[in-house]
Amino acid sequence: MSSEIKHLQQQLAQFAAERNWAQFHTPKNLAMALSGEVGELTEIFQWLTPEQSKQLPKDKKAHLEEEIADVLMYLVRLADQCDIDVIKACEKKLVKNTQKYPVEKCFGNARKYNEL
Repeated sequence: MSSEIKHLQQQLAQFAAERNWAQFHTPKNLAMALSGEVGELTEIFQWLTPEQSKQLPKDKKAHLEEEIADVLMYLVRLADQCDIDVIKACEKKLVKNTQKYPVEKCFGNARKYNEL
């Protein structure tokens, strides 16, 4: 696992332990919290045009940064609680996606793999 991800996992575990929150950090609760944070992330882009979403004003970009951090922290904490190596999981999924989405079939196409 990436030492940076591992370090973040340790920091998050320590943060939770110092507050006696580890008892609440069950996979179910972390997944639910993650879902809520993704909703907050999505809300930033709600009703924006594609162009506007690429050029956020400074205040919205700062808010986006915080929400991305929240999402990543809950995701890393969830992976830690489920004993999943995030980097290995991503590498395995990328291999699988490479097989599902061969360049020659999906280049410039947004359809799902079963529609190619």
